[in-house]
Amino acid sequence: MKALRDVWADTLIELAAEEPDLLVLDADLATSTRADRFANAHPDRFYQMGIAEQGMVGTGVGLASMGFVPWLSSFAIFFTHRAVDQVRMSMVQTHANVKIGAAYAGLQTGFTGKTHTDIQDLAIMRAMPGLMVLAPGDATECAAIVRWATRYRGPVYVRLGREAGPDLFGPDYAFEPGRILRLREGSDVALVGTGQQSARLVEAAALLAEDGIEAGVLHIPSLKPVDEAALADAARTVPLVVTAEEHSIIGGLGGLVAEVLSAREPRRLVRIGVEDVWGESAPNAWLLDRHGLTPERVAERVRSALGSGR
Repeated sequence: MKALRDVWADTLIELAAEEPDLLVLDADLATSTRADRFANAHPDRFYQMGIAEQGMVGTGVGLASMGFVPWLSSFAIFFTHRAVDQVRMSMVQTHANVKIGAAYAGLQTGFTGKTHTDIQDLAIMRAMPGLMVLAPGDATECAAIVRWATRYRGPVYVRLGREAGPDLFGPDYAFEPGRILRLREGSDVALVGTGQQSARLVEAAALLAEDGIEAGVLHIPSLKPVDEAALADAARTVPLVVTAEEHSIIGGLGGLVAEVLSAREPRRLVRIGVEDVWGESAPNAWLLDRHGLTPERVAERVRSALGSGR
């Protein structure tokens, strides 16, 4: 297992040999985001911008206008809250060829403090027209997404969790924007995840199988765009759909699935995630359990939903 922030940095180091216009800009968090690895490997293509995320976004847009491909590195919270005005107006509205590597996204940042926990980023970024919003589920997919995003012409937001997680895909994996991946078949319930939560859903499905409940697992690495028809088709085969995410249940994956199914294939829907509260300072395992995201807690919620018929 390899942390996504490590994969992000190592992939950019490799890509630099193939992409002469690739640059990395960091906002004084290079040790944490692992942008320091790129700085050590390619010091002439790394820019330390200091604690000035708004200025970093503007600089990235300027560099993109000159033909460079800038990756911006900081914690997710600083892009989606502190620098959101510059992201919206300078980067996304102009369709600038700028990429955001949003580190420390989701719940597994408990020891950085509640002020640094971003559980609203998907809702904010998904609402911006023309912005690609991607959340890799494992190291292999992360590397594929970073490669794809670097070569795509336009703004991209890549959500990167801090911790390592289980592998989901083999070396032959190829990323396709919008594609929904079926990790497990099941006719009783469809578990839908994004990012590293999808691996926990695979474990939850195995627990449910011990009780005779056949749970399918869908992984959505591309929250924008997304294959709405494929999502509706998958929901059509089950009586219950359950989403789970390291994010508020408002506007993120749960919101996305609710929007699609209400228009295309209405189904009973349970959304698991952060239920309209702020993040907290606490150990990661405690946070996942508190918000019902461990495999055991997801399985409990599914059993309850199937048993109640609601």
